[in-house]
Amino acid sequence: MAEPKTKYDRQLRIWGEQGQAALETASICLLNCGPTGSETLKNLVLGGVGSITVVDGSKVELGDLGNNFMVDESSLGQSKAKCVCSFLQELNDAVKAKFIEEYPQALIDTNPSFFSQFTLVVATQLVEEFMVKLDRICRQANVMLVFARSYGLTGLVRISVKEHTVIESKPDHFLDDLRLNNPWPELRGFAEGIDLNVQDPVAHKHIPYVVILVKMADEWTKSHGGALPSTREEKREFKELLKARMVSMDEDNYKEAIDASFKVFAPRGINSDLMRIVNDNCAEVDSNSSDFWVMAAALKEFIANEGGGEAPLEGSIPDMTSSTEHYVNLQKIYQAKSEADFLVIEQRVRNILKKIGRDPHSIPKAMIKSFCKNARKLKFCCGILYSSKSCRPLCCKFQQFSRAV
Repeated sequence: MAEPKTKYDRQLRIWGEQGQAALETASICLLNCGPTGSETLKNLVLGGVGSITVVDGSKVELGDLGNNFMVDESSLGQSKAKCVCSFLQELNDAVKAKFIEEYPQALIDTNPSFFSQFTLVVATQLVEEFMVKLDRICRQANVMLVFARSYGLTGLVRISVKEHTVIESKPDHFLDDLRLNNPWPELRGFAEGIDLNVQDPVAHKHIPYVVILVKMADEWTKSHGGALPSTREEKREFKELLKARMVSMDEDNYKEAIDASFKVFAPRGINSDLMRIVNDNCAEVDSNSSDFWVMAAALKEFIANEGGGEAPLEGSIPDMTSSTEHYVNLQKIYQAKSEADFLVIEQRVRNILKKIGRDPHSIPKAMIKSFCKNARKLKFCCGILYSSKSCRPLCCKFQQFSRAV
């Protein structure tokens, strides 16, 4: 894997090693290699997809030279599938490429089982009758299907899939997993060992805001019947208490605490998306269940038992004004809790796998660790995932879509 990691370094920074691994093991089938289909496949090939199969029964005509960059004058009269496949293979020789000189409509009618071998089918320029047939075939085989049709600068993209689960969803905005509203014993003990009234001004301005908020939240709950600030007035009052603890106006750590005080007000427990996964969609797993649902079952058990209603801790903390000693110790506390949560879920996963008759080690440790780290951000979709009409070039949309393959 050393070579791909170097070759696809910039991509790895976007979707991580698991995302790249999923791309490299994906098998893509393209139906009709006109300009829309060819550009789509080009983006996936450059990204390092595992293999491609181009299906098209037509020959290259004069009109193709003006809208398809993957054919030229020497291609006239030749198989379009062969020419496009050859061009794509040159872009990335690590991708396995083959072509089939047959009209997609014929394959859909006469050989529906053909499509079950692929991870993703990209069907372009199909009429509605065959779109409906292909959708039924791919749903039955649990193969992701993308329809695309272009009309000059206008186009349609529709993604259809029976079920799609995402571990590394990478949301644009998500609250840090600091548990300031529900600190575990080690974090609370660490905070209690630091005096907010320390006389040394240098030490006072280097107390990390995590400690400030944990201690101030604890102080608040003791005088408010165990409840954290909830109303607008209470939240304002809590911020005023933080300001009152500042010795001077240049204490960045207290300013950070005031800015991050909303993390104390955040509701405890899991969000609605995760609740839907572990409660509504996490049915009894069996030997045919995917790795995702086996891990989701283990997560459900963890939340109900060791987690006390919370997902496993992510284990990372943001940068903050702090002494080096406090920051390093804080990192160790978060990492230790994250590792402990992971070990519990890993054992639950192994137990579930054994129970359903699968190899207890069939799910790699790295995958379980990634699942735990991203547990709060898991996504589950079924049916139509994306449907859009746009005047935007379709190849741009598929560059975005390739990240989720």
